[in-house]
Amino acid sequence: MVHHTRIRLAAAAAVAVAALGLSACGSGSGDEVVDKPKAKASATAGGSEKEPAAEKSSAAPDVAKVGDTLALKGMEGGSGLDVTVVKVVDNAKSSDEFFAPESGKRWIGVQFQLVNTGTKVYSDAPINGAKLADDQGQQFGTVIADITAGPSMSSDVRLKNGAKALGWIVFEVPKASKAATVTFGMDSGFAEQIGEWQL
Repeated sequence: MVHHTRIRLAAAAAVAVAALGLSACGSGSGDEVVDKPKAKASATAGGSEKEPAAEKSSAAPDVAKVGDTLALKGMEGGSGLDVTVVKVVDNAKSSDEFFAPESGKRWIGVQFQLVNTGTKVYSDAPINGAKLADDQGQQFGTVIADITAGPSMSSDVRLKNGAKALGWIVFEVPKASKAATVTFGMDSGFAEQIGEWQL
């Protein structure tokens, strides 16, 4: 009994030290909001060199929306992801008949695609780095839920360079709230760069 208690105390201390280390490393977390989408692949394919340059100068920089990809960097050098908000389902339905949103609330499902563009293995729980905000500025965290729209994002994603992950992340919001933006950050949201998409 005493042995198990010591193990639990040691584990709790290790988690506390890790959390302090993360908060110290991420003291500047969210310093840079990235909301300019990467150029679509079709814009760079073919044509003369003058045409794309003219396109770039005349087009105003867009703000990322559903379907756009943002290039994000992590805290460690050599860590990076291309993150795409693929689809959004408002008032998402639970695929479990015994689990549903709390009274007066609804679920919003956001399908993310992550592609490792870094030189290091990406290893994280993406659900920890995602937040949704409404038009009043209220922010909402995630819930662990399976929805009928498709498979959930894994809680333990590991990607080598070039590998990708696709899955739904679910947010619980009041029924009256109007979703405005969704954000995603590497390193469980502690990275200095936070991607933002308008919904």
